[in-house]
Amino acid sequence: MGILSRITGTHIPAVDVTAAHHRPRGVLLVDVREPDEWAAGHAPGAYHQPLGKLDPAKVPAADAIYVVCQSGGRSARAARVLVDAGIDAHNVTGGMSAWNAAGLPVER
Repeated sequence: MGILSRITGTHIPAVDVTAAHHRPRGVLLVDVREPDEWAAGHAPGAYHQPLGKLDPAKVPAADAIYVVCQSGGRSARAARVLVDAGIDAHNVTGGMSAWNAAGLPVER
């Protein structure tokens, strides 16, 4: 159980970068990094909403949300916000660092 789960008492589901890249239709990938990080390279098809401006009501409707940041910390916090709002959200473990290390495609 991760530290966030121990603090909140609720498990946040997680997916790895390969699952995030091959996400099923209807699953939205939300990137919560800052604008400069987004501009440096993001996953194809991702929706950008920085963590500091995350509003669950403004996230497009989807069957599920996969949340990504640079390493997994901010996305875990964002996933918690979304789960607390009743959204099926999953943290992408390792974030864009793991995405890049896996050689997955990025857009700039």
